[in-house]
Amino acid sequence: MAKSTKPWLIGATIVVVAGLGYYAWQIFANPGLPEGIATGNGRIEATEIDIAAKIPGRISEILVREGDFVTAGQVLVHMNTDQLEAKRRQAQAELQRAIIGVDTSKSMVIQREAERKAAVAVIAQREAEFDAAHRRLERSQQLVRTNTVSQQVLDDDRANAQGAEAAINAAKAQLAAADAAVSAAKAQVIDSEAAVDAARAAIETIAADINDSTLTAPRDGRVQFRVAQPGEVLAAGGRVLNLVDLGDVFMTFFLPTAQAGRVAIGSDVRLVLDAWPQFVLPAKATFVANVAQFTPKTVETAEERQKLMFRIRAQIPEDLLRKYIEQVKTGLPGMAYVRIDPSVEWPARLSKVVGQ
Repeated sequence: MAKSTKPWLIGATIVVVAGLGYYAWQIFANPGLPEGIATGNGRIEATEIDIAAKIPGRISEILVREGDFVTAGQVLVHMNTDQLEAKRRQAQAELQRAIIGVDTSKSMVIQREAERKAAVAVIAQREAEFDAAHRRLERSQQLVRTNTVSQQVLDDDRANAQGAEAAINAAKAQLAAADAAVSAAKAQVIDSEAAVDAARAAIETIAADINDSTLTAPRDGRVQFRVAQPGEVLAAGGRVLNLVDLGDVFMTFFLPTAQAGRVAIGSDVRLVLDAWPQFVLPAKATFVANVAQFTPKTVETAEERQKLMFRIRAQIPEDLLRKYIEQVKTGLPGMAYVRIDPSVEWPARLSKVVGQ
């Protein structure tokens, strides 16, 4: 029968193995890093841009495929514009009608002003007639006292004077009506001119919608997804393509409180991707979260507070991205090394970066 292993020997062996494992993990997880450099793992990310329809419509043509590189201003999608073109023709016809309406209204103003001048002339005529009738009445009133004229003549002259006065009042009323007609005609001109402006604005709006029906790339980038296909009808804001802006590429990683608190905006960062471990990419810290991402349910002790993790963003220079744009890919995992102490030199394996 074999002798049983001594319990104390088994325990000692476990302790030694555990110690060696921890020591090995420390070496591989943080190999040769000085005290002033922190590290965290993350993934390469980039700003995503949705290419979407501004107004409802049917997709006529998509000119790119997934994975294609595109440049700013490049035409990507054509939306069907048949209905918009018909609306534009209708708006142009409305504009012509409104322009004719302005001319007609201006002619009406001229006519109404002529009628007003005629009304003024009639008033002058009626006042002259009244003046003559009044003078005849005064003479008749004097002559009737000497029986030079009959009472009938006096009555006729008085009636004529009263009729002339009434004619003046009627002519003045006609002038007031002419003034009102001139004001109405001028208001019609303003209304017609407003209709012209409205028609032109409608044409400009439709033209803008037609222009927006040609979807272009706002930035240089790469097509990540085709969300819709030619022939599909989209609602306003319906997505057609998803682009990755290759001029805005970064890695997001996390650091604990003690290290995150020492990261300054603009701090030097080195990125090493799993796919290309032989290359070191330069970057700058452009964002440090002010709220912890991983927080225990209760934070009561200093030890617990050290478990708080803060998000850091390291931006890759745009000129470097443009130089190696064909190799830029998002989603790649890797390690980020940030210098939290500016006086600390980079280790030899992180000192030589791509592009230098």
